Amino acid sequence: MYSPMMRFADPQAAVYICAKPVDFRKGMGSLAVLVEAQLKLDPFAEAVFVFSNRRSNAIKVLYWERNGFWLWQKRLEKDHFVWPKANNTGVVSLTIQQLEWLLAGFDINRMKPHQTLRFSSVL
Repeated sequence: MYSPMMRFADPQAAVYICAKPVDFRKGMGSLAVLVEAQLKLDPFAEAVFVFSNRRSNAIKVLYWERNGFWLWQKRLEKDHFVWPKANNTGVVSLTIQQLEWLLAGFDINRMKPHQTLRFSSVL
């Protein structure tokens, strides 16, 4: 069972996925600017913003909580994230549950998970 370390102040928060890949050198400030300027959304809203790299093997999640931003990142060692189809604004809306499925490795379009990998060392 997937047990995320992340927590959101509002479990009903909106989730917005940026359909276009972003430069993964971007940090909190640059991603917040991207949310406001390019996605035309409020980075300080009770919302979660999700970004992918070009190879779709890593994602970043940006979230504002009361007095500062959270930034989480996950990189897959094998496979890639299957991004849902975007609308004409370049943004996809999900629920927190659907985001958790995506983070767990599910193709939320088909509800098919990634293969579970087991490693004994990183060396």
